[in-house]
Amino acid sequence: MDDLIGFKIKELRKDRKLTLKQISEKTNLSISFLSQVERLKSSITLESLKKISDALNVNPGYFFSESEKKAKSTIIRNSLSELNSRPSSFIYKDLSENIENPLFAPLLVMLKPGENRGSSYSHQGQEFLYVLEGTLTVLIDDEEHDLHPLDCIYLDSATPHNWINHTDADVKFLCVSSNPI
Repeated sequence: MDDLIGFKIKELRKDRKLTLKQISEKTNLSISFLSQVERLKSSITLESLKKISDALNVNPGYFFSESEKKAKSTIIRNSLSELNSRPSSFIYKDLSENIENPLFAPLLVMLKPGENRGSSYSHQGQEFLYVLEGTLTVLIDDEEHDLHPLDCIYLDSATPHNWINHTDADVKFLCVSSNPI
């Protein structure tokens, strides 16, 4: 994941005049962990980042964008090629790139063989998943659903859920989730 996520979290938290204690209470993450993340002393999982994003009322993609957010249309070409060039086991690309405060968060996600996004969790909103390549297992309330290329699922994000790759090939899919209002 982006090496500067901690700096971005701290900057946004300070802009919103929130303390580490307040973020800790909203996320159930320890103050010491949050402090270590902000100081780049600890890495962060997507699950923890989603909790922090919800507490700060932003799309998780906010922490990955390298360009200034602008209210304009954006064309992203060949977005799959960028995923293939990264070494991480869990990779995602925010496809809302230059849109300021988008109403939904489109993410292009790749899970390497045997990977998942962490433990099941729930959050506000809804999610739509569309599989591009491979077989994605979606765990919803302890029930597994296998999605193959061109399959999709729509779910209430308040239900505990997770994404898993039980196969020996990469899984690439589109995840569109609603942003908290």
